[in-house]
Amino acid sequence: MSFSDLKKQSSLGSLTQKLVKEVEKMSSNTNADDRLWKPEVDKVGNGYAVIRFLPAPDGEDIPWAKMYSHAFQGPGGWYIENSLTTTGGKDPVSEHNRELWNSGNESDKDVVRKQKRKLSYYANIYVVKDPTNPQNEGGVFLYKFGKKIFDKVMEAMQPEFEDETPINPFDFWQGANFKLKIVKKDGYWNYDKSEFDVVSPLLEDDDALEALWKKEYSLAAVTAPDQFKSYEDLEKRLKLVLGQKSPVRFDEEVSNEDSDRGSYTPDFSARKESVAPPVKSASEDEDDALSYFQKLADE
Repeated sequence: MSFSDLKKQSSLGSLTQKLVKEVEKMSSNTNADDRLWKPEVDKVGNGYAVIRFLPAPDGEDIPWAKMYSHAFQGPGGWYIENSLTTTGGKDPVSEHNRELWNSGNESDKDVVRKQKRKLSYYANIYVVKDPTNPQNEGGVFLYKFGKKIFDKVMEAMQPEFEDETPINPFDFWQGANFKLKIVKKDGYWNYDKSEFDVVSPLLEDDDALEALWKKEYSLAAVTAPDQFKSYEDLEKRLKLVLGQKSPVRFDEEVSNEDSDRGSYTPDFSARKESVAPPVKSASEDEDDALSYFQKLADE
């Protein structure tokens, strides 16, 4: 662009508009990972999409991965990290919460509730219908979801009543599409109306199904060692967030605390610093988290 063109754009205001669009684009794609699919809602908080849960990827046995994480704010900033309890290890936040829970003070228990583990699941999905982003339709993505949707999957596999036929939602041929219905209730996303459709093959062509299967992402990578920091690093971060220790240097980890906190998106190829809390949704892991701390207290 020549100097005269630069001056012309300045007079027309087009350069400012272009920069604003770029900023909006950057903000909307903070920590974006194109492997992850996420439903969207309208202005009143309603959302709809149709997805199909896919079988375990080649070389893996389970079609989902389970992850525990923590996301809370303290005097020293945000603590947003995967929990080592995911793989059966000891985690500094869980140990800190255990001490608070065992104190017997209700105020400490309130702190534990704010710092509790967040339960998430990951699965490969095929997007059948996405009205908000139709370009996603026909694509294979990773989908992060909570206990509420996982319970619906389990209910489909193990129905409560004898007149209901169990299905495997992850089966290409004998599975069923999942109609994801979101409504805003008490300020949170609610998935109660979501349901499985009738049993049907995802596609009629086995060659096409095999091609989809080969596009799936590794679920073992979700909980691979590189997705977790060491106990020592997590402990240092926890102390910093709780205000128990001052930062010794202005590094990327600390500077990221001032960045915009949009939707948290993990990077499964390499562990990166998390800078954003999870999207506000129903605390569907509340019972799981509190029962975990109660179990620790009873030991």
